[in-house]
Amino acid sequence: MDDAPGLPRIAALLADPARARILWSLVDGTTRPAGELAYCANISAQSASGHLAKLVSGGLLAAEVQGRHRYFRIASAEVAGAIEALASLDVPSRPRAPRPPLPSPDVPVQFLHARTCYGHLAGETAVQVLEGMLKARWLAAERRDFALTALGEKKLHALGIDLVEARRSRRVFARACVDLTQRRAHLGGALGDSLLGLYVAKGWIQRQRRSRVVSITPKGREGFRNWFGVQP
Repeated sequence: MDDAPGLPRIAALLADPARARILWSLVDGTTRPAGELAYCANISAQSASGHLAKLVSGGLLAAEVQGRHRYFRIASAEVAGAIEALASLDVPSRPRAPRPPLPSPDVPVQFLHARTCYGHLAGETAVQVLEGMLKARWLAAERRDFALTALGEKKLHALGIDLVEARRSRRVFARACVDLTQRRAHLGGALGDSLLGLYVAKGWIQRQRRSRVVSITPKGREGFRNWFGVQP
């Protein structure tokens, strides 16, 4: 494991509680100034400056200069997804009160509603899509993965999904991905990626620049309702 791809370096960046709180406060896709991040992490501005520099140089954060101020955001969707995945492993050893679903009370409702997670859709809408596919028997649960039924293959083909291309991927075809804000699964894997691409191509959702949040269009609301029984 001498050639492990930077895992010790990344682990060291995440191991500091202040840096972890800074990253967690930005996982919703927002861009925040250093002073606000210092407050979120409960540290001094000077300490925050040092931590932010390490996170930027480590590739976990990106910095933007606007006038005399610097603003910070998660460097990429992959970084944000990795943070969410790590957070979902935080299973308590004893019962405790449920945690707030998001790092900050002022997180936009749209983030809860629909956003990207790696290359697939996440949030309340994505959870409902998966539940609709299971209820309609398009998919059958097999532990962490899902098997596509004959009915599901017919329906997804009619929807416009290229199942041959999805199956050609080296990735798992259809996998349950724990949704951090909903505490339930949405659909990941190659099929989840294909569905997100289809939503964009059909104009069901619109991406936002430099944000994981996506907007569901009127056409999308109709499409999600008609195909998956979802009420966005």
